[in-house]
Amino acid sequence: MQGRDLLLIVSVMAIWGFNFSMIKLGVTGMDPLLIAAARFACATFPIIFFIRRPKVPWRYLMGYGLLFGTGIWGMASCAITFGLSSGMASVLLQLDVLTTVLVGVLLYKEIISPRMWLGMGMALVGLVVSILYTNGNVTPAGVAFILISAICWPLAGVMVRQSGTRSPFAFNIWGMLFAPLPLIGLSVLFNGVEVLEITYRQWNAEAWLSVLFQAYPTTLFGYWVWNKMLLKYPMSQMAPLTLLVSVFALASGYLIYGERLSAAQWLSCSAFLLGVGLVLYRGPLPGAARAVKQQKAVS
Repeated sequence: MQGRDLLLIVSVMAIWGFNFSMIKLGVTGMDPLLIAAARFACATFPIIFFIRRPKVPWRYLMGYGLLFGTGIWGMASCAITFGLSSGMASVLLQLDVLTTVLVGVLLYKEIISPRMWLGMGMALVGLVVSILYTNGNVTPAGVAFILISAICWPLAGVMVRQSGTRSPFAFNIWGMLFAPLPLIGLSVLFNGVEVLEITYRQWNAEAWLSVLFQAYPTTLFGYWVWNKMLLKYPMSQMAPLTLLVSVFALASGYLIYGERLSAAQWLSCSAFLLGVGLVLYRGPLPGAARAVKQQKAVS
């Protein structure tokens, strides 16, 4: 990977990590579903007028908007609202790697290798320990919402794959067109129509900062760079870099909000991310190639 491209990708990982603190900034005093709706409204307009609609059936765009907007980020915002710290939200959202593997097995008959089984086991043990040894930064409701988010992540990928689109960035923009209304509808369903007036009256500079950061650096710039790099480098080389998101999210959560992990959570989060890394990594393990050469030499 070229040094300039690597620097660009790491910068996006830093933005995506910092984004969890920006989500927390917005949902601290506002309805999380309406904050997410505002994010996707800003990310869609006015850029959608300059991006040609991808040649796919509308049902795929609508399904993607529902899964990506409400399922992933609407639920992630709710997870933080219901007590999950911004740093732990970023770590536990890595569960999407495990749910992606399961979706691949169920829908595409993919095979789970022994290394992937090992990684999934390590990740699940780390997850359980981080929940059991919480210092208040993990709540049952927060875990439930982030689990929904992690389940919706591979389903959104299935929607993109089934559409057959060759323009992933345009697909993302047009799909987000259908994200705000379901989020607003859920907010009204749970809180009543008065939530719209309350949010309008309470909207402040922090809400704008949260929404605009989520919409432009995170969504538009971040996914533009990511999709561009996916066309240039293999997924097996790109995917492990996403683990940096959790590192940056934990750092920003500590610096901005003073979020801390317990000693047990430091170990469990390390085990969790290492397990996820084993699932993502597709190359030979360190020393494996040498062992194979030695075996051939002996034989």
